[in-house]
Amino acid sequence: MIDISDRLKQLRADVAVSIEQMAHFETEADDARLRALMSETPLAVAVARETQRHADSQRGAHEALLRSIHELEREQDAILDRIAAERP
Repeated sequence: MIDISDRLKQLRADVAVSIEQMAHFETEADDARLRALMSETPLAVAVARETQRHADSQRGAHEALLRSIHELEREQDAILDRIAAERP
């Protein structure tokens, strides 16, 4: 239980950082997309695609963190259920 609790604390801290990073990458992608629309150059379009890939990657990493948290919470709940079932 202690290990799960420690892992949950770390994952929740990682999620907080991930949210900030996601916001940063989304802003960068939006800015690059706007620059690409304004300049209409192949380089600007390529930069916009690349920044969007970074934003998508960060979103995927964030979602993976959330899945890990849900899995650990389910594991923790299962352990608590077993403990409760063993008590008279």
